[in-house]
Amino acid sequence: MKMRRLGKTGLWVSEIGLGCWQLGGDFGPIEDTEASTILANAARLGVNFWDTADVYGNGLSEHRIGTFYGKPEDLVVATKVGRSSALYPDKYTKGGIKDSLEESARRLLVDTIDLAQLHCVPRDVLEAGEIFSWMDELQAEGLVKNWGASVETIEEAEICLEQDGLSTLQIIFNVFRQDAADGLLEKAKQRDVGIIVRLPLASGLLSGKYTRETEFSPTDHRSYNRDGQAFSVGETFGGIPFETGVDLADQLRGFVPEGQRMSLFALRWILDHDAVSTIITGVSNPEQIGVNAEASDLPELSSEVHAQLAEFYRGKVRPHIRGEV
Repeated sequence: MKMRRLGKTGLWVSEIGLGCWQLGGDFGPIEDTEASTILANAARLGVNFWDTADVYGNGLSEHRIGTFYGKPEDLVVATKVGRSSALYPDKYTKGGIKDSLEESARRLLVDTIDLAQLHCVPRDVLEAGEIFSWMDELQAEGLVKNWGASVETIEEAEICLEQDGLSTLQIIFNVFRQDAADGLLEKAKQRDVGIIVRLPLASGLLSGKYTRETEFSPTDHRSYNRDGQAFSVGETFGGIPFETGVDLADQLRGFVPEGQRMSLFALRWILDHDAVSTIITGVSNPEQIGVNAEASDLPELSSEVHAQLAEFYRGKVRPHIRGEV
């Protein structure tokens, strides 16, 4: 597993990270033994960046990470704060954020959190700016080593990048959501802010495994948030209507080298952007993390392929994205 520097944190993290939303059971029940096997496989493969949040399973994901035996010495755990009912959408205070982070630290069994990320807090809160000062203060107090932000749109990312204390920025970025490549990534590099990519496979569309008839568990956001009923529509299938996304994925197959998994092709496309520090990939079974990790060893795509994919995005994909990007 190749490693990259995580911006001004100075930490070195695996190019392929582990998204731990599933460990909270929010995509369907997951037993402790299976959760432990997923974490063990990640550790064995050198996947040392694990991303979670206080709201994943109401703390269950953090608890499972905290109590897992066999964590690698260089493990970096990133959690998030700001989407619990105690804070979201308009009850943000420094005390409330501190309480939430202290609870996360207790579940993770640490004194200081490696990386605490603001979790898609409303834009008006970001624009007010006070929340950034609170994070600076909590870092100075020693509750967090570094802080960053997970955002839903380019405009929100731009607001966060103006903050000197920001170490990382988590964004939606994939073959079906390429807008960050138009300037945001370069700005992050200039400010030494590590880019963490989420939804790298557009909620699975870029695995190429779905058909129009594919169904998901009622507890899976790919069912209940398909059209933005619960939170930002962009968080599910990148904002693309599911059936349209399946059709676009079928068209994308023409760009994928013969014999290569579409998912690995999509992950390699992201890694070819040197501003990216790590990609958080969710897994539905213990073996999948090993498949995802293979992307780190693939050769870079050619400039010609990148140009073709950019044209494909602008002409075929971008017009179908709903909501802000």
